[in-house]
Amino acid sequence: MRRRATVMLLGVLLIVTGCATAPSAADETVTASAQVPLSEVVPLADPRAWTGESTAVIDEAEIVPVVESPSQELPAEVVSRDLGGDTDVVVSDTSRVVAMDLSGSLAATVWGLGFGETLVGRDVSTTFPGAVDLPVITTDGHSVNAEAVIALAPTLVLTDGSIGPRDVVEQLRDVGIAVVFVEESASLDGAAELARDVAAVFGAPEAGELLADRIDAELAEVSAQIARLAPSDPDDRLRMVFLYLRGTAGVYYLFGEESGADTLIEGLGGVDVAGELGWRGMQPLTDEAMVAADPDLILVMTGGIESVGGVDGLLADKPAIALTSAGEHRRFVDMADGQILSFGPRSADVLAALARAIYAPDER
Repeated sequence: MRRRATVMLLGVLLIVTGCATAPSAADETVTASAQVPLSEVVPLADPRAWTGESTAVIDEAEIVPVVESPSQELPAEVVSRDLGGDTDVVVSDTSRVVAMDLSGSLAATVWGLGFGETLVGRDVSTTFPGAVDLPVITTDGHSVNAEAVIALAPTLVLTDGSIGPRDVVEQLRDVGIAVVFVEESASLDGAAELARDVAAVFGAPEAGELLADRIDAELAEVSAQIARLAPSDPDDRLRMVFLYLRGTAGVYYLFGEESGADTLIEGLGGVDVAGELGWRGMQPLTDEAMVAADPDLILVMTGGIESVGGVDGLLADKPAIALTSAGEHRRFVDMADGQILSFGPRSADVLAALARAIYAPDER
């Protein structure tokens, strides 16, 4: 049930944000140059003592397909795992695809499998090179525009149910478009399984296994490096929280378990304060919650922190954060909105970039 609970959580987030300004689709082609390999990074002697913000930047934003022109066997019979109930769907044409979800993970996975040329539209969170110029089919943040999708004449729509409204997605099915819901776990562990599930829809299981194996291997390598960078004593590990901020809509939330933030923090060798305090889903940001959490470091989306006027604006608007260790040391790490919670082909890259910004910000 973890995957479906995650989708429901993300759907609630969509409702909460309503017509909030869409997350920033920052140009991901701007990358760090000549970065020291993560294996050679010298970590801070005491990561708690560092003062100042840092930005996590992926070394190479481009997603490299695991194989060019993967072989397919169509039609493919798959199970569409809609929250309303599982249904059997026959996919006979994958020539024009719209892959949409809250984090951009589905489109990234399609690209990583080698089917990037089939994408004809994108959600606002899909911002990686090669896809950023595609027509956007979401409006007012993450609301799907049925007319915009239909105008692209897709033969297949892939979604996880995290963006909607639901009746709009059903409208796409009603006009004859093959719509497949895949279970997407907002977690590092779920990235490889997502590769297999999406590949099955394309009738390309071999490409799915190749991408899954690559994701697992890259995560294992990066995890070993993070284990070297993070404090070995559990008592010295950084206490972290993830804040979802949309200042233009007055949205301030703490992300708890099953949001993706928990697995991200654990993967970074940190202490997931939300899990420690038993928070699940989303928690409104309150003074009491921040004081109870007292994090050493706060993770945010770049567009989110910009929307509240930067760190100065956030501390001024939410003075309780200034009382925490993170606030006192201005220990905020931001990352592009379309990357930080995008679990898929770039999971290892996301971890590596965040680890560098957390444990060796002076080497950036």
